[in-house]
Amino acid sequence: MVRINKSGEVFVKLLYWGCAGSGKTTAVDTLYRLTKDGTFGKDVTPTGNLTKIAMASGSTLYFDRGIFQSKKQQKIFYHVYTVAGQARFSPLRKKIFLGTDGVIFVFDAQRNRIEDNINSLKELKNVAANKLITDLPILVMVNKQDLPNPLNKSEVEEILRQEGVFLPTDHKLYIWNPIVYETIALYSNAQNVYKVFAELARRTAVYQAMGDGKAPDTSKPIKLPPDVPDL
Repeated sequence: MVRINKSGEVFVKLLYWGCAGSGKTTAVDTLYRLTKDGTFGKDVTPTGNLTKIAMASGSTLYFDRGIFQSKKQQKIFYHVYTVAGQARFSPLRKKIFLGTDGVIFVFDAQRNRIEDNINSLKELKNVAANKLITDLPILVMVNKQDLPNPLNKSEVEEILRQEGVFLPTDHKLYIWNPIVYETIALYSNAQNVYKVFAELARRTAVYQAMGDGKAPDTSKPIKLPPDVPDL
């Protein structure tokens, strides 16, 4: 659940999860640059530099971390993490997951990575104790859309349905299904990299304000209270 200290500062932990090489680190790099220079995302600004612990190859060894501050409500800070995608880092991923308030699943759009994506999603479901959507908002980036014949949104949504991470239309929490964003985590084509971050930040705020950290039931018309924090 979102943490609030004695000074009223709010700390939200957002986690980028996905298989090795899916583009998690590149997405956070892009988010940092977009918000630092104001190209997109003029509502948040990074505080300091990104923290990276990587192997010589450039692959994430432990995690990447960046802290972003809301410009509208300066007491709100978003702590953004990635996880190392290699299979051997599974125990570390569980530790980094602790305290997470929202997840961005980075889906590698290459068709030869379908099983890797599914295995990573299964692990996430297990680590989250099958509480994705109900207790933890999740969005999906289908990355590497610049490659030949990539998976598209509808194909990824079908995989999410098969894995139980896409609720049927008659479910009371249907509105909180993952939005699937098609992305290229490169600086020149990165609008959706910021959009997915902004939407996840919004959802964590709604979960906190209206559901006490869980997905609020919106099966009946509701009105957001005026003090719901946003970016």
